[in-house]
Amino acid sequence: MINKSHSAIAGTSVPHTGRDGPGAVSDDLRDFSLSSVFGIAFAFISPIIALYTIFDIALGIAGPSFWWAFVVVLGGQLLVAVVFGELSSRWPEEGGVYAWSKRLVGESYGWLTGWVYIWTLITLNAAAAFAASTFAAAVFGLDNPGTGMRLAFAVGFMIIATLVNSLDRRLLRVFVALSIACEVIGSLFVGTVLLAFHRHNSLSVLWSGFDDGGMAFTVGPFLAAVAVVGWAFIGFESAGDLAAEVKNPGRNVPLAQIASLVLVAATVMYAGLALILAVPDLEAVAAGSIDDSVVETLSSNLGGAVVVPMSVVVSIGFAAGIAAVSTALSRIVHAMAVQRSLPGSAALTRLSGRDRLPRNALTSTSVATCSLLILAVGFGFYDVMIAMSTGGFYIAFFLPVAAMLFTRVRGMWTPGVFTLGKLGGLIVNAAATLWLLLQIINISWPRDVGANWYVEWGCLLMYLLTGVLGATVFLRYRRTSQRISTDA
Repeated sequence: MINKSHSAIAGTSVPHTGRDGPGAVSDDLRDFSLSSVFGIAFAFISPIIALYTIFDIALGIAGPSFWWAFVVVLGGQLLVAVVFGELSSRWPEEGGVYAWSKRLVGESYGWLTGWVYIWTLITLNAAAAFAASTFAAAVFGLDNPGTGMRLAFAVGFMIIATLVNSLDRRLLRVFVALSIACEVIGSLFVGTVLLAFHRHNSLSVLWSGFDDGGMAFTVGPFLAAVAVVGWAFIGFESAGDLAAEVKNPGRNVPLAQIASLVLVAATVMYAGLALILAVPDLEAVAAGSIDDSVVETLSSNLGGAVVVPMSVVVSIGFAAGIAAVSTALSRIVHAMAVQRSLPGSAALTRLSGRDRLPRNALTSTSVATCSLLILAVGFGFYDVMIAMSTGGFYIAFFLPVAAMLFTRVRGMWTPGVFTLGKLGGLIVNAAATLWLLLQIINISWPRDVGANWYVEWGCLLMYLLTGVLGATVFLRYRRTSQRISTDA
């Protein structure tokens, strides 16, 4: 609900983390409206990326019944989105989860949250760019492109995302609007055509798999499907990363977060249902004998001529999603760099052009993304990046949500414009904390999937590697960061 009596809205009584002082973004540059920031959050989650990336994996794990994992994950993430709505309303600042964690606990805790979130977004963009490369290749009529060709297309996606973000905010808004149109075509329109004219399977297949082992299935393959589907409903928090550039952020940012999650989830579930019912041979897909069931299903039902135009639509959707992730990533890097807590902070804090954009942060994170992608593909741990990016999100979500619960229990929480009230907020906050903790365990669990040991344990290994690197950087920059924070 909206607390109309509260007046702590960004631009009046709440400072904007990372944008005060020299080079600060003034209120006249708050040109993201509710629809604009909603569009960016929608593009960040992207129904196309959310569904097309995990469809084959989830179907292979749990059969058609994996669709119910969407329901479970949506329920849990809605709890988180509402809690984030309260946080972003109280502190509508640049940096999102980093800024909230810092406000709730302190600089060190905020730095940990920000570090996890930065590497999660870098890993996410690397995985999304490589996944998009097959569709880009199809646009040019290239079947089964080699690794080098796919890497070239992936780097191309990152260059486009960097340019869109660096040139003008208006260009980003146009690009996001184009992507939403593509999402409608690629998900809703095609889904409707498949449901109306190309159903090869009945609704009863949605329960296929629950009979294969009873409770063993429920706690085995279905939980694995919930872990994989966890990838689909992340990114709504990106509206909070841009709060310092949003008009009336105390109201608009929470609404954008919740609305983007709900609408993306509805689109993904609708298109996912249509694809499941339209797959000509579900057993072949589940067995892994079909390389790309989405392309195969579309071409077999709609004809081979649809592959290229659909690949264009999907490629645009991926490009916009990658650009939206880059937007959020650059803002949190800039916010942390202002505290002099990252390598190269002096350069990363610079704002350029009429729109005062963090172009150095954009460029450096794009270079880091491309470097990670090349290493991941070259050394064969690309699959680990998807698990890491999913698990990393839930850890970055858990840290501020758990801190907020602790603050509530101590009776120290002061609500913003958007609030659930004292009792309602406490119940939802506790449920969201429990959901995130269980999902982190579920995603990170080293399941026996017949892969190399470092793939099965990849999530935990990536956490360890990121943690060691983070500890090194934190110890190096802690004194400077604390001094800056004290002066602020």
